[in-house]
Amino acid sequence: MDFDRFTIGLLILRADAPKLSEQEENALQDVHMAHLAKLHDEGILLAAGPLLGSSDRDLRGLEIYKGTPEQVKPTADQDPGVQAGRYTHRFLPWMVPEGALSFAHTRFPRSMAEV
Repeated sequence: MDFDRFTIGLLILRADAPKLSEQEENALQDVHMAHLAKLHDEGILLAAGPLLGSSDRDLRGLEIYKGTPEQVKPTADQDPGVQAGRYTHRFLPWMVPEGALSFAHTRFPRSMAEV
């Protein structure tokens, strides 16, 4: 049997994350979303979104990338939230039977105003 390989990215709030004002946090969220939309447009990011209702408030989002963790880490870590020291990623290799999943190309929102 053949398998499709992906990378699961977990976006994690750092314990030492800088404290931001609401305005700063909103601005950072907008550039974070623009970054994800760019990666999706480039075909690197297949799906992404916040983790809702999690009892672990440090887990902020889940991303599914095309490629291995080693391939996607440098690009994913260009996320403005990671660059600002607010978040870090944890990457996990994931495989599923070939063809079990398909991802439609859709337009990702580029800011909270578009949500």
